[in-house]
Amino acid sequence: MEIYVKRFVQLLLEENKKQNLISRKAGPREIEQHIEDSLKVLEWVSLTDRQVIDIGSGAGFPGLILAMACPDSRVTLVESDLKKSTFLQNACDTLELRNVRVIRDRIETLGHDSEHRNSYDICTSRAVAAMRVVLEYGIPLVKPEGELLLWKGSSYQQEIAESQTALKILGGRIEEVYLYNLLQERDRAIVAVRKVRPTPQQFPRRIGAPTKMPL
Repeated sequence: MEIYVKRFVQLLLEENKKQNLISRKAGPREIEQHIEDSLKVLEWVSLTDRQVIDIGSGAGFPGLILAMACPDSRVTLVESDLKKSTFLQNACDTLELRNVRVIRDRIETLGHDSEHRNSYDICTSRAVAAMRVVLEYGIPLVKPEGELLLWKGSSYQQEIAESQTALKILGGRIEEVYLYNLLQERDRAIVAVRKVRPTPQQFPRRIGAPTKMPL
């Protein structure tokens, strides 16, 4: 894992000089913080032998980092942005990660694809959108009794309150809230959502609708 991380940090720093994958001001320490944040979930949840899909993988947090840490998992990274998805694929190839695939597509599209709908044990998402939006993206993808693991900041309680309608419509239930601190940033949370009922077939809605008209 340590060797993978060092090579990944080098790859990301080099590529970030050419195009903004993360903040141009970010150095090794900032990237290490993103990695630490990504790995926090493993204190509570095992990904061993799990099918995982990561929504909006960006520069690889948390999905690519979790794939490095959990070689027995099978991880699908979904990123619609061309430069970011290209970086993810290049990183996987360079690091010779055999348990990862990268898909460049919109998550609203994948949610209606039989290869992906109701197919994953776990869906992860970090810093993508408001919780009620990510619920519409992710709940259709997981199997019955599958879980969403959503990284959130100090406003997690407000986001949970705003997500009650989406949970009811989509068939989800808040299972657990894992609280932790990351350096000076206090009250971070990973919210675990269980899929307890089938998601109605019309969800997710057409591209853009979840963000423009959240449930």
